[in-house]
Amino acid sequence: MKKFLTVIISMIMVTGLLTGCHGSKGGNSFEIPESFDESKNIEITFWAKNDTNKTQTAIYNKAIEDFQKLYPNITVNMRLYTDYGKIYNDVITNISTNTTPNVCITYPDHIATYLTGSNTVVPLDDLFTDERYGLGGSELKFDSPSVDEIVPEFLNECMIGDKHYAIPYMRSTEACYVNKTYVEALGYELPDTLTWDFVWEVSEKAMEKNADGTFKINGQQVMIPFIYKSTDNMMIQSLWQKGAEYSDADGNILLFNDDTKEILNTVAEHTKTGAFSTFKISGYPANFLNAGQCIFAVDSTAGATWMGSKAPLVDIAKDKIVDFETEVMTIPQYDVGNPKMISQGPSICVFNKANSQEVLASWLFAQYLLTNDVQIAYSETEGYVPVTKKAQETPEYQDYLAKEGSDSVEHYDVKIKAAKLLMANTENTFVTPVFNGSTSVRDAAGQMIENVTKSVRRKKTVDDKFIDDLYEEMKSLYHLDQGGVSGNMTGGKKDLGKLPAASVALIVVIIFAWVMIGVVALKDKMKARQ
Repeated sequence: MKKFLTVIISMIMVTGLLTGCHGSKGGNSFEIPESFDESKNIEITFWAKNDTNKTQTAIYNKAIEDFQKLYPNITVNMRLYTDYGKIYNDVITNISTNTTPNVCITYPDHIATYLTGSNTVVPLDDLFTDERYGLGGSELKFDSPSVDEIVPEFLNECMIGDKHYAIPYMRSTEACYVNKTYVEALGYELPDTLTWDFVWEVSEKAMEKNADGTFKINGQQVMIPFIYKSTDNMMIQSLWQKGAEYSDADGNILLFNDDTKEILNTVAEHTKTGAFSTFKISGYPANFLNAGQCIFAVDSTAGATWMGSKAPLVDIAKDKIVDFETEVMTIPQYDVGNPKMISQGPSICVFNKANSQEVLASWLFAQYLLTNDVQIAYSETEGYVPVTKKAQETPEYQDYLAKEGSDSVEHYDVKIKAAKLLMANTENTFVTPVFNGSTSVRDAAGQMIENVTKSVRRKKTVDDKFIDDLYEEMKSLYHLDQGGVSGNMTGGKKDLGKLPAASVALIVVIIFAWVMIGVVALKDKMKARQ
């Protein structure tokens, strides 16, 4: 009978909870401790992306080692991933079990989805300005940059809604790596700024063939004059340059419009002649460029070490490389007087935990990755630029830039030209609005170019009907037909308030019914015993 009464009381308590509120309140928000307790040992996990670049791994390891010397009570356990998508998937999986990492290198688009868990990611604004442990804080054991010493354009990219949920780590943009030798052999002179019309015209000219079927420009059986690595970026930047709609800060999806249709028709036109292809369809632009089978290869400035006939990193046999002069230029533009290019590169976020000391330790390590030693060393591995003015303006980094072309590895000219291109165009960079679901909009933007390119190569007709059908396919595939915001931008699940009276009544009736079933079952059991 006591057990029976306990069950009844428990059900009543559950009923009370259900009638209070619904929705997720989640964990407590982080509050900065009065001080950092160095007497207690703390372990934090750090997830980062790295694939084959052993130098970058060594830089991470050294940063961890140096940091742990300053804070012996903090142990940093690093886990490396081969791409950011795998980090994203693992974080999403671990949110529900409260096993997210402490510090993660990721992208704001991804963070916006992480924020669908309540108080999952720590907003950093209060930490930025904390006099003791904030950026440039008095209690830090290392020389941290102040807020003003971070490149403002890069810091602004880490805002979601009205709060900063990350700090920038490295920045890159896209560049067009041009075989200048071939451009001039075709009778053209490179302009100061590439235009789409110029790239398409030269690409079509390069399709001319000899009587034996080889291409006149290279004497080979293969020539794809224009190859784009990230078709996501190709579509987004084209729309941005046109001043066309893509999406807005409220999460409204505006991608499927007439400007997009015009871009897709142009892609179809030049795919039909063989003048254009993509990385997903044909392969790495660098491989074709270095083999003399491509003239305009668009890829990240972070990939500059793979570009050019003297590139220190190559994926093709040495005897396949063709000697040519490589020019590093901004991506093609519609309006040369108002150039636009995307800003990209990883940022660092800190995940919330129940132990505020653990979160503070995580913030200290995240902040340490902005120190000059880490920023300069990492940026010199590829065509990245440091995210702090503090690092960019050091004599050490300025000397690195000044030695452009002095050797073919550390000071490889194409790599340093790529970094200089971004530094000269920081004010011309942009980022797209970030919200829960913005990653899907980006994926759809690129997939439309991929689908059009594939369809043309398969001899399908690309017309207005094809594109209209493609729009509907993308909306369905990426769940973009929900009509607006895909999630709560400020993060967390909403507290939906009290349940409606009718819902409360229904729940009470259901619970009462189960109680009565329990009573009947108990009576039957007692009779059986008697």
